[in-house]
Amino acid sequence: MIDLDFDRQHLWHPYTSMQEPLPVYPVIGASGVRLELENGTTLIDGMASWWSAIHGYRQPVLDAAVTAQLGLMSHVMFGGLTHAPAIELGKLLVELTPNGLDKIFLCDSGSVSVEVAIKLALQYWISLGQHSKSKLLTIRKGYHGDTFAAMAVSDPTTGMHHLFNAVLQPHLFVTEPQTPFGEICPASELDEMRNVLAAQHQVLAAVILEPIVQGAGRMYFYAADYLRQVRQLCDEYGVLLIADEIATGFGRSGKMFACEHAGITPDILCLGKALTGGYMTLAATLCTSDISTAISHAGGVFMHGPTFMANPLACAVAVASINLLLASPWQQRIAAIEAQLWHELGPCRDSTQVKDVRVLGAMGVVEMRTPVNMAQAQQFFVKRGVWIRPFGTLVYVMPPYIIKSDELSQLTAAILEFTQAPSAR
Repeated sequence: MIDLDFDRQHLWHPYTSMQEPLPVYPVIGASGVRLELENGTTLIDGMASWWSAIHGYRQPVLDAAVTAQLGLMSHVMFGGLTHAPAIELGKLLVELTPNGLDKIFLCDSGSVSVEVAIKLALQYWISLGQHSKSKLLTIRKGYHGDTFAAMAVSDPTTGMHHLFNAVLQPHLFVTEPQTPFGEICPASELDEMRNVLAAQHQVLAAVILEPIVQGAGRMYFYAADYLRQVRQLCDEYGVLLIADEIATGFGRSGKMFACEHAGITPDILCLGKALTGGYMTLAATLCTSDISTAISHAGGVFMHGPTFMANPLACAVAVASINLLLASPWQQRIAAIEAQLWHELGPCRDSTQVKDVRVLGAMGVVEMRTPVNMAQAQQFFVKRGVWIRPFGTLVYVMPPYIIKSDELSQLTAAILEFTQAPSAR
């Protein structure tokens, strides 16, 4: 028996109180798209373990990759040493990511990849003797992680880190994109960003944003033209562009990387989550040769080095996961999920409790007019055999790509029922 009393007394789950902890559901196994609870209940996982388990669970190819690497070595420091899994992963990332991103720093979590990106941007300008370029510019309602530099560029008002505003490094924020994905963004929508860049580019090291998909802060899909214009503005004013693709990388938006929707290459790219297919924690920060050359000039070194960076187990399963994705009909799968989500979530608009329905790739969002009661919502969905974890006013799914149409229908039916059941909210 899983000791839930100990869990409640001692284990601090994310974004929860230890005084009034939310209910937790004990998992004893997972296979395909299903989670098995201790009481025998199975749940269709609509969250892909927070965007990461794109191939589902107990995937034989990924299991074999971990097992094979375990027989060689589980870990070795990356300082002064190297290994084949890291090199193979690096080759894949250089090949797949937008052209020009050919230097790779392998770290150990999404938040750390953002920290690395910010440090790269700052050290780049320091190396060029432009010490005044020490601020970042970003869009409101963004989310970039829970560590301090990442928190500082997440939304300071509506985000989950406002408690720390007094101690976070202050940066510059402009209004978030308003034009939805698939529409042409008017140039006037970037007037505020253009004005800030014009006035402050001497102190700005980089613009950082989540391309196309604002994730945990908003779950909103914005126009690709907005991203294209941001790239142009960064070039015009001599400011680096950091793209946080931790959530969107590896197919989630319908492209391998969301930047492809706009046809742009950032100066720095952050990857994580689906990098290993959800098997192990691993992240990567990629940058251009211009950045690495400036930092490394005259013997300069980049001042970062996580203990578990480039962990061989994680790199091995990442290589296997990427190759598995490339060998699969992933574009067709994402397109089919997208079409089904549009069709089956669309009726949620008929509820007076629903403000909006949004779909892009393998992401479906129902925005409620009032905040969702998390504990009641979780119980509601578990009773219907699905795992969906809302936050704020958002009820959303981003299932594994291997989900079957009947399994996806079970997720969407539960969401539709939820929108029509006031007692569940």
